[in-house]
Amino acid sequence: MKLLLDECIDRRLARDLPGHFVRTVPQMGWATIKNGRLLRLAEKEFDLFVAADRNLSFQQHLSKFTIAVAVLRARSNRIEDLQPLAAPLLAALDTMKPGKAMVIR
Repeated sequence: MKLLLDECIDRRLARDLPGHFVRTVPQMGWATIKNGRLLRLAEKEFDLFVAADRNLSFQQHLSKFTIAVAVLRARSNRIEDLQPLAAPLLAALDTMKPGKAMVIR
């Protein structure tokens, strides 16, 4: 699966997602692009957008997009707080649907 990590997600989380093609928003040259346009760009190349923005699903009409969204609910965006969510994220990949957001805790 092709995963795109939002710029607020520590890029080192990619190491905890083996077996998947993982890139970050900055690696794609998309830093500072707002969520609506970012999702449009991402849906052309990725299956899943991984973010920490809890309001993303309220700010965007996700049903308009052909990309699934995972929202990581961690204490902070520090790698130490994100790493425990890698296993639940991997376990949920098969159930994620395009145009929908899933919260990973």
